[in-house]
Amino acid sequence: MTTYIYGIVRRSHPNPPTDMGGIGDPARPVRIVTGGELSALVSDAPENLRPKRNDLLAHQNVLSEAGAAGPVLPMRFGSTAPDDKTVAAVLEERAEHYVERLEALEGKVEYNVKASHDEEAVLHRVMGENPEIRTLTEANRQAAGGTYEQRLRLGEMVVQAVQAREAADAVEIQQELEGAADAVSVGPQSTGWLANISFLVARDETEEFLASVDKLRGDHPHLDLRVNGPLPPYSFVEPGPAPHAAQTAGH
Repeated sequence: MTTYIYGIVRRSHPNPPTDMGGIGDPARPVRIVTGGELSALVSDAPENLRPKRNDLLAHQNVLSEAGAAGPVLPMRFGSTAPDDKTVAAVLEERAEHYVERLEALEGKVEYNVKASHDEEAVLHRVMGENPEIRTLTEANRQAAGGTYEQRLRLGEMVVQAVQAREAADAVEIQQELEGAADAVSVGPQSTGWLANISFLVARDETEEFLASVDKLRGDHPHLDLRVNGPLPPYSFVEPGPAPHAAQTAGH
């Protein structure tokens, strides 16, 4: 039976409740696999594992419950190994790395910040920053909309200006917030977001970080900032297990 891995803890970490359920329907019981001075929170992995909502929530719940009792090194959803024996071997093989990461992440959580533009507000800002766009817009207005070529040119100028503003805003968001964080991880670009950035924040400094986000919102009304957290610090775990010993669902 394939072993599903939720996270890694020190061997001295309190065991999860005996009735704790993990992913799957019905929920697979969560158990402990130990290797050297470390332990892993695991369960049996369902066949054809996919990131369904209930399983994502169950994965998060196991990590949250365990994290309440001490530091946990979270694995991303879908992390599996061929069996418990393989998990124990990886814990011993990678002990130095895992212990270092547990120490580095102790008392810290992750906040993910995604940003997009408020379309009307960013167009207003772009117009205010670019005299050439304002001039061409006014010329087209006086010419009853202008020619096709003039409208096309204006559209291209606006698109380029918005793209430049997106790049500048992504840099500014990171610069404004990283002072309230211990580490930063820039996530992959995705459609609809101009920035996708994760911040590692000490638990006792979360109010300061969220206050920095609120200030950023107030200073930049053309930005739509969405904050997800506190989360287990997924983005700050890497490098993870040796590739031959762990797999991820869907890959």
